[in-house]
Parts: sequence; structure tokens; C-alpha cells
Amino acid sequence: MTPAARLSGAIDLLCAIQNAPRRPADATANAFFRERRYIGGGDRRAISTLAWDVLRGWRRLHWHLEGSQGEISPRLLCAASMLLSGTTMDQVRMLFSGERYAQNPLTPREDINLKHLEGKELSSQKQPIAIRLEYPDWIEPALRETFGSRMADEMEAMLGAPTLDLRVNLLKGTREDALRALKREGLNAVPTKLSPWGLRLDGRQPVTAAQAFKDGLVEIQDEGSQLVVAAADARPDNRVLDYCAGAGGKTLALAMTMENKGHIVACDVHEKRLEGAVKRLRRAGVHNVERHLLVTGDKWAKRRAGSFDRVLVDAPCSGTGTWRRNPDARLRLTPEDIQELVIKQSEILDRAASLVKPGGQMIYATCSLLAAENGQQIDAFLKRRTDFVRVPTEDLPELLPTELREKAQFSLTPLRDGTDGFFACVMQRLEPVTQTEEAPST
Repeated sequence: MTPAARLSGAIDLLCAIQNAPRRPADATANAFFRERRYIGGGDRRAISTLAWDVLRGWRRLHWHLEGSQGEISPRLLCAASMLLSGTTMDQVRMLFSGERYAQNPLTPREDINLKHLEGKELSSQKQPIAIRLEYPDWIEPALRETFGSRMADEMEAMLGAPTLDLRVNLLKGTREDALRALKREGLNAVPTKLSPWGLRLDGRQPVTAAQAFKDGLVEIQDEGSQLVVAAADARPDNRVLDYCAGAGGKTLALAMTMENKGHIVACDVHEKRLEGAVKRLRRAGVHNVERHLLVTGDKWAKRRAGSFDRVLVDAPCSGTGTWRRNPDARLRLTPEDIQELVIKQSEILDRAASLVKPGGQMIYATCSLLAAENGQQIDAFLKRRTDFVRVPTEDLPELLPTELREKAQFSLTPLRDGTDGFFACVMQRLEPVTQTEEAPST
């Protein structure tokens, strides 16, 4: 595809995203490209990059275009994004040529709205901080509660594009095997600093076309997500429950740490997500996983109360820790969402706790930056359930890096750790106290 055709594709993709405001942009993009299978891998990456640049700079672009005549359309946003990234006005006009596969020429009004942006930068100290750092105004107190004086630096780190992290599947080979296999296909990965199984690539790379991915030697998984699995410390003789398994990313990693032994139950309330795990499990060579769909009135949990050595609760959350990867989520999130999620997380914790056997552990995790979903949620749970305690630091698994074993709960951020934003806490269910009869006095 020509640069003009790629630009046209990015504008069409942004229109599709705009027309489905409550749907995650990556889901819209997947559907968009499925319907256009003629678009090759390189062109898909280029189109996605153009569209995601607009989503990452959404508030700043609108600030620059404030006072524009007419609608601030995806056409205008794409053109403004290019101008504020160093493209000249003449180059932009050439891309809007009206020729085959190109967008129609800029209208006089669009031209007027855009030409004053030439030579300017996307970020400006004149912008209010919430606009410059691309977060909703209403969430600032919660971010300051989490980060204090580091808030601006942490949120600035959220503006960049994420790395592409892989987890080596030790059921299929070593990290060195994976490095060599990827290098043969021109993918130069480096080991991650914190995860013992991680590899990292810069930017968008065609990993799913690589033989190492097709053979199940590597899986796409952020380093932070890998560390949540490390915290679970699932062992070959364990019965493990992945309570909010989704499409099975952490389930796969749990199976690896268990050496494909023991038993894992992957649960979720969404059937399609569980179905999506089947292909991934097969590719990874995993065969110790049972899937279960959670439905209202299900007696499954009641029958298995207190039977699992490990219960991983990767709770539904605001996703604020993934804003680098999902910048559109900043635009959809509302205060009401947070209120509803905190209630849901509390209910899930209580249900999952009943499935942990005495002496077993529950691992609570989110990809949120907010204290209300993280530490405060744990504090409230431990007040309700006095039979649970945070695991002592000396008992945390050695798989975790030393700096993360210093606390029974840990958080990760792009600025400090180079990962998505994650929170995890390991709790243990206490053994019931046995009452002993006092010896009679003589």
C-alpha cells in the first residue's frame, strides 16, 4: 500500500472506533482487519500505528484544534497528528491527493484549521496538566493518591508506546532456545529484567507469524503479567484455580510453572473468552487444564469449597495500568465505572476466598493504578475475612525478583519497571484453630 492508502486506512479505522465508543479499540481493529484480509501484515502495522498515535494524543490534538471551524473528524485528527510529529503541510496535502485509494483533498476549511500547526509539537507547557498527560480531569485526585509527587512523571511514562513482551514456554524449550529461534526470523529479542521467562522486542513486530510462536515456544504476555504468575508460585502437585481466566494467558503460564502436572481449572463468566483459550492451550502443549463457565445459580463452586491450593483472581478492573497499550480506555472510563468495579472486585474476592483450602493461597491482581482497586480493596477484604493474612515476605516465592519480595503486595509501573501497571497481593488462608481441652488440675 502507498503512504496515502495507509493514511486512508487509518482514518477508516478511527471512524470505526469512533462509531463504537464503548467497545475496546483493539477489538474494533481486529474486526476491521478481519473484514479486509487483503491488507498485508506490514500495512496492518502501519495503519494501526497511525491510528494509535491519534488515540495516544487525543486530548492534546483536540487542544491544538480548539476553535477549529466544523467537526474535528478522524481526517483532521490524523493530519494534525502528522503535522505535530514533524510532517510538513505540503507533505500532508500530497497524502490527501484524491487519487486512487487516497483521501479526498483537504477542504479549504480543513486547510485553514491545520496549517497553523506546522512546526509545533504535540505537547506544550501551555496545556493543562490533565490534557498534556492525557488522563481524564476527574481521575487526578486518585492518581495523586497513588503516586504523590511522582504523578506527573508516572503519567508521562504512560504516553509512550509499549514494548512487545513475550513469555518463553519452558514446556517447549529454554529462553536461549527462544532467542535463537526468533533471531533466525529477524526478531532480535532481549531478556526481560524482572521476569525469569520474559523476552522483549521493540515496537510492533510480526511475532504471530514467527515459527517460535506457531510452535508454542513463545506467547505474547507483558512482563508484569508474568510476574503475577510468579507470585502465585503454582507447583506440580497443586490444584489451582484461575478464577477470571479470560482467554487463558495466565492459565498457560501457570501450567508451565506446574510442569504440565497437577490440575488447573480456568473459570470465566464469558464463554467466548474460554473458547478462545482452547487453541492457545493446544499450541502450548498444555493438557492439565479444565475449563469451566461460571453461571448464575451454579453449584460448582459450592461443591469445591476449600479445595484449591492456589486461587488466582485476576480481577476485572479499570485497566488504567494498560493505558500505554489501550489509550482509548482513557476516553471511555467514568467515575461510575470505578464505583461499579470496586463493588464487583469485592464480591469476586469473597467468592474466590471460599475456594481456597486452609493453608492455601489466594493471589489478587489487577492492571490498575488506583488504590481503591488495589491496596484499599485488600485492606477491606482482610477486615471481612480474618482467616486470611498477607503472606510474610520471607515466604514469597524465589521466582520473584528480590525488590518485589520485600512486600507481600507489589505494584509495577512503566516508569519504574518498564512494564504495564500491575498490582498483586499474595494472601494465605489460615489453618483452623483446634480447641484443646485444658488438662484437669490435680
